[in-house]
Amino acid sequence: MSTLPRAAELGLIGCHVCGQVCRFAGGDGDGLACPRCGSALHRRKPASYARTWALLIAAFLMYIPANVLPIMRTASLGDVDDNTILSGVVELWVKGSPSLAVIVFCASIVVPMLKFLALGTLLVSCRRGSGWARRQRAQLYRLVELIGYWSMLDVFVVALLTALVRFGLFSLVEPLPGVVFFGLTVVLTMFASMCFDPRLIWDGQDDSDD
Repeated sequence: MSTLPRAAELGLIGCHVCGQVCRFAGGDGDGLACPRCGSALHRRKPASYARTWALLIAAFLMYIPANVLPIMRTASLGDVDDNTILSGVVELWVKGSPSLAVIVFCASIVVPMLKFLALGTLLVSCRRGSGWARRQRAQLYRLVELIGYWSMLDVFVVALLTALVRFGLFSLVEPLPGVVFFGLTVVLTMFASMCFDPRLIWDGQDDSDD
């Protein structure tokens, strides 16, 4: 079965800013500007591999102190307790909130690790020009973008508890440096997924649709 023509073969290029589809004479479209918003046109995002790898590695480096350092301090009637992400999950489970513990564990541990693995797989397979499971890899990228914002759950929980407990007289909740590193991890992975150009999935050496 014959494959459909690609945009480059039809002399078309899409603007990354406003989505306008423009015609170009050939090449990569560099040096052209979008007639609607004036942004520079590129057939693929410039330096997509380098930027995505840099942001992904930086996010992984931030993820280490995010799990080692405490993210929240709770004080009640002289009892002070510093919690990391994992200790917070264990405490939620022990104190009778297993469903919330599972949600926090998935959002704070499972999701970031899956994002590292998914983006790393996409980068390596695209750089090698692999024709393996292109459609599934494109769906994987859309899934990474979809779940990216939910990784901020720990940051939202700490902020909410800090605001609520300040109304109490005998309790105190304070954010600790771990929550800053975790927030940086989430933001950097979101930027990494934004810098990755999913159209690179279809630029492999083998044009067959696996």
